[in-house]
Amino acid sequence: MKRLRMLLPVLCLLLLSGCGKTDYSQGLHHVEIEVENYGVIAVELDADTAPITVENFCSLAEDGFYNGLTFHRIISGFMIQGGDPNGDGSGGSDKTIKGEFSSNGVKNDISHVRGTISMARSNDNDSASSQFFIVHEDSPFLDGQYAGFGHVTSGMEYVDAICADTPVEDGNGTVAWWNQPVIKEVRVLD
Repeated sequence: MKRLRMLLPVLCLLLLSGCGKTDYSQGLHHVEIEVENYGVIAVELDADTAPITVENFCSLAEDGFYNGLTFHRIISGFMIQGGDPNGDGSGGSDKTIKGEFSSNGVKNDISHVRGTISMARSNDNDSASSQFFIVHEDSPFLDGQYAGFGHVTSGMEYVDAICADTPVEDGNGTVAWWNQPVIKEVRVLD
């Protein structure tokens, strides 16, 4: 009995440890993407439209996954892409998620207009992981093919500056590692 009383606080902590985790799979959530030498890009995420995507993005952010990663692909007039731990478009987190877009059987009416945040993926519809992109100029041809999951609410001037300042290596927007803008931190506010 004495041993059980000694273990009781530990058992309570173990049982309650998952209870404090925020559910990001519904409603609107706000994050800040702080880019070194530029500023903060504030984003509102729409979990009512893309619950799996928002939950994944916020969980990775809370775990510090994005801190210190870069924007490795930049095409002015199109988008900036980041969130790859390899820094070259080949990496991701340890899991992939279902693509929440119409050609994959999911209703998603978020259009890829200036300021939309969306998930990058390979040819496999369900291959999104950690890489995301922010649309620089309206790109509605992506609608139905990629999971838009929110919109920039302030800081698009930093996206503009990143597009203007960053030298690219080719027409695909490849950025040499030493020129890649650094994501200092992604903070989940609510």
